[in-house]
Amino acid sequence: MLGSGIYRSVQFSAFEAAYTFCDRYPFCKKEIPGTFGLQVRVILAGACGSTARAIIESPLELAKIRRQTGQTYLLKDVYKGFSVTWIRTLGLMGMYFIFIDSFRRNLPHLFSSPVLGPFLLSGTAATLAWWIVWPIENMKSQVQGNFGKEQPLKTRLVMTFRERGITGLYRGIGPGTLRSFLANGTSMIVMSNAQKLVTKLGLRD
Repeated sequence: MLGSGIYRSVQFSAFEAAYTFCDRYPFCKKEIPGTFGLQVRVILAGACGSTARAIIESPLELAKIRRQTGQTYLLKDVYKGFSVTWIRTLGLMGMYFIFIDSFRRNLPHLFSSPVLGPFLLSGTAATLAWWIVWPIENMKSQVQGNFGKEQPLKTRLVMTFRERGITGLYRGIGPGTLRSFLANGTSMIVMSNAQKLVTKLGLRD
């Protein structure tokens, strides 16, 4: 719970900082052809936010998974599986920020709602992103949970698919979807209202 609060805060802070930094460079504000208005800075800022999250999240996820499976771990092992965590998070948060950016541009009236709009849009964006990267999430849990022998990510994906099919790659997607929608929908409500409060109190321009 503590870790989730930390890395979620960091991912949004890093995204906003990188997005604002990119604002000074015209190239970053160019729209990518065929994306209905998506700008380069959304991709770059999403990568920064994802990397910041992965650095903090990886050891916390390992500790969580080892505790859930009744295993122990040593301090030197806390970054085991970082590379697959980073790849998963780049896909997850990259797609999340892309979806949110698209929703903001095309459905601005829903974001003006204090509760329902942000909840539904953020929950939907996060859930769609999770569906895209879920096979990688599954492999990350296998690596951090010491499941099977050490092997490259691609080999692990192929082996899982051959043994269990597509359902093996998407195992656990039901509970993951429920968790994602509720957690991310709620966090967007809190963040949106916190930003409004900060602005109202004059703590930022």
